[in-house]
Amino acid sequence: YKGEVDAFMPAIPREKNGKRIALLGAGPASLTVARDLMPLGYSCTLIEKDPKGGGLMRTNIPSFRLPEQVLDEEVDRIVGFGVERRFGHEVKSLKAVLDEGYDAVFVGTGAPKGKDLNIPGRKEAAANIHIGIDWLTSVAFAHVDKIGKRVIVIGGGNTAMDCCRTALRLGAEKVTVTVRSPRKVMKASDWEIKDALHEGIPILDNHAPKAFVIEKGKLAGVRFEKMVEKGVDAKGRPKLEPSGEEIVIPCDDVL
Repeated sequence: YKGEVDAFMPAIPREKNGKRIALLGAGPASLTVARDLMPLGYSCTLIEKDPKGGGLMRTNIPSFRLPEQVLDEEVDRIVGFGVERRFGHEVKSLKAVLDEGYDAVFVGTGAPKGKDLNIPGRKEAAANIHIGIDWLTSVAFAHVDKIGKRVIVIGGGNTAMDCCRTALRLGAEKVTVTVRSPRKVMKASDWEIKDALHEGIPILDNHAPKAFVIEKGKLAGVRFEKMVEKGVDAKGRPKLEPSGEEIVIPCDDVL
């Protein structure tokens, strides 16, 4: 309960120390800085392009994993320290921020740029190929509320796990995760993988994407080449080589 946590929060001094800090981005990093500096007497200003704080916790972690009510409570608790909010304000000039006379500026904008996959067919199938991190943001802000019946998620990180589980909730009937590496070295957390498998989502490892298959001018599937392990490299990671065997997985959308 909220009251149980608030009792352990630090007191905020009435008298400030005269130092003003600008925090660019209202995600976990900037919120942590505000949480640490406000009790010391600093005046903090949170500047965020989105209408609410939370950063990637709001835009990239699905609400079924992190309920919006819980996130709002955590963000509001820190903002309630007396932090000045400038939500819905995009910083386009760092000079303009510096000209306001802040004593320090903390840049907590993260790295919100997903990876693209430049293989044959990418341009032709652009309408049905979505960058995972951007797609999750669109879902979070209700710009996207549906997906094709057959979905392929390429990648083995936590973003991929969030994408595949979100796709199911948006109406996909068959979601398949493909990873170029062996399952044992996937970047996703163990519990994320288990949750995806528990929801019936297969994870095909050692599958390297080679091309997007186009039929009648539209995405119809992805062609993969199966990889085989050939020992380990100098860092102890599996060395993979093409097996020569290819497989086409039909799909309507790729994440």
